[in-house]
Amino acid sequence: MQVKPLADRVVVKPLEEIETKKGGIIIPDTAKEKPMQGEILEVGPGRMTDEGKSISMQVTKGDKVLYGKYTGTEVSIDGDEYLIMRESDIFAVIVNS
Repeated sequence: MQVKPLADRVVVKPLEEIETKKGGIIIPDTAKEKPMQGEILEVGPGRMTDEGKSISMQVTKGDKVLYGKYTGTEVSIDGDEYLIMRESDIFAVIVNS
């Protein structure tokens, strides 16, 4: 199944947290925090202003992003977990240099 977000929303696949920390300590699933990084899988067309002008999205499909801990709506599609959130809930795009 494919999901196409509306307006200024994006579909994000949360990136998995590393299970082993420095020193070889393994963190159990119950003690892990929700990830705050993800990859954008789908992007909506952008939002419309009150005057009817279209504002295009600043993020694109494939961008790795940082977002708030309790941001977005969690959805399960075909057994996989995703987040649907507004573009304004994204704090930054991760750029590899």
